[in-house]
Amino acid sequence: MTIHHNPRGTAHPAARMYAAEHEAGQLSRREFMTRATALGLSSSAAFGLIGLPAPVRAESHAQMGGTLRMEMETKAMKDPRLADWGEIHNFYRGWLDYLAQYEADGSITPMLLESWEANDDATQFTLKVRPGVTWNNGDPFTAEDVARNITLWCDGTVEGNSMASRMVQLVDPETNMAREGAIEVVDDLTVRLNLAAPDITVIVSMADYPAAIVHSSFDGGDLSANPIGTGAYLPVINEVGVRQVLERNPDHTWWGTKVFGGPYLDRIEYIDYGTDPAAKVAAAESGEIDITYETTGDFIDIFDAIGWQKSEVVTASTIVVRFNQDSPPFDNRDVRRALQMAVDNEIVLELGYNGRGEVAENHHVCPIHPEYAQVDGPAYDPAVAKAMLDEAGFGDETFELISLDDAWQASTCDAVAAQLRDAGIDVQRRVMPGSTFWNGWLEYPFSATDWAMRPLGVQVLALAYKSGVPWNETAYSSEEFDALLAEAMSLADVEARREVMARIETLLQEDGVVIQPYWRSIFRHYTEKVQGAEMHPSFEHHHYRWWIKA
Repeated sequence: MTIHHNPRGTAHPAARMYAAEHEAGQLSRREFMTRATALGLSSSAAFGLIGLPAPVRAESHAQMGGTLRMEMETKAMKDPRLADWGEIHNFYRGWLDYLAQYEADGSITPMLLESWEANDDATQFTLKVRPGVTWNNGDPFTAEDVARNITLWCDGTVEGNSMASRMVQLVDPETNMAREGAIEVVDDLTVRLNLAAPDITVIVSMADYPAAIVHSSFDGGDLSANPIGTGAYLPVINEVGVRQVLERNPDHTWWGTKVFGGPYLDRIEYIDYGTDPAAKVAAAESGEIDITYETTGDFIDIFDAIGWQKSEVVTASTIVVRFNQDSPPFDNRDVRRALQMAVDNEIVLELGYNGRGEVAENHHVCPIHPEYAQVDGPAYDPAVAKAMLDEAGFGDETFELISLDDAWQASTCDAVAAQLRDAGIDVQRRVMPGSTFWNGWLEYPFSATDWAMRPLGVQVLALAYKSGVPWNETAYSSEEFDALLAEAMSLADVEARREVMARIETLLQEDGVVIQPYWRSIFRHYTEKVQGAEMHPSFEHHHYRWWIKA
């Protein structure tokens, strides 16, 4: 089935430029697909633009019914705009849909939007709402719903609303809310966005997990208490720390069945076994689960050995060992640079993640991101690092490195701490359970956080390092960085953008913002009866594709 994004039926000028860059070897196919579909091309049109036939989806022999049981840490529900971890959205995805969806091949698929179109300089986007969609209470889904949600995303006065930083070109900097005239309802099925400046990330950001579409009755509380949505399932159990359960809604005809097929499962159970991988292996061997949320470390080989199927994907997911610059002595750049220089990222990859990834460069832009620029890797010199720390007056300081008790994250931080000690730097470790760690993850002076992949490097930079944004756990604030990032987000030409990105990446390295040791491949295991549930590079659960083979 062909899904048409672009109602004008012609390739956007920038898409043709991306095709030429792909032909010249400057963009990978994944990079091209993300860029082109974000401008409004369908996947088939994008493939055609680079002279390739669109992949033909295999004929589905999906079977209806059944229950799928996945191990997953279960977290409390919150306003999607405030959702800060993937497990939260993977539960509410059962009854809340998105305007667009990021696919494993890098393309963006229309969901509640039927199509979108950007003008030539990406300052105006016209969104076409999919006709015939209803909320599960019977209300029609219209352009007013789309405009209302985008307006909510723009509200930077709501503490913790990470969507506001994604919609920055729609936000009035004076009011920190949606700019007058930025969001227009043209008719019942059309919304027009008028940006203050070009922004290549707008559509891609609508696929990120805090962008779930909520009903007008949503009051900001527990989403599962009054689960009005456009999705196919309903929450029937929400026991945080124990289990969360979705069941197919028998009283709602899901709009997506005619477009994508599915949903097939009657019931999806998320069962919480904590962060100990051994408990998950025991659950698998005793038949309590059918699939893992994620498999890490030595347990990848263990699940292989018990005969479960493995799904692996190369990603821009990572872990950052970060310094909170609001907490002395990490306000001192020389202290941060010294700690960076004492750590060999390749050793951390090997010891912390069993070598299952690629070495990173302390700037949080991945080689698979379209805008990645090759810059010199970070210097590793333990002797110079200790001398620099001594000269800064903190040679005798004892540093405490905090991590989650998840095995791979703890091992990564252990490897960082061991190298710091080898350099003569005194380090203590504190490992915390998730129930404690996540309550203060933004505030710790020196700790590690895992970050999921975003399709574009500029997205994660805007979320994590732009001055004052909700997820800026480093408290990094640089006018130069902010200006360069704004410039990079406005540039369509890949070479011009990479020139700016090279300056951004170098600046993050020179300012000693994070120790970012590696990019990680991610893994999932499941029994042979589980179908359609391969690992997604951003950990997304597309429930309508899952089914159980009898």
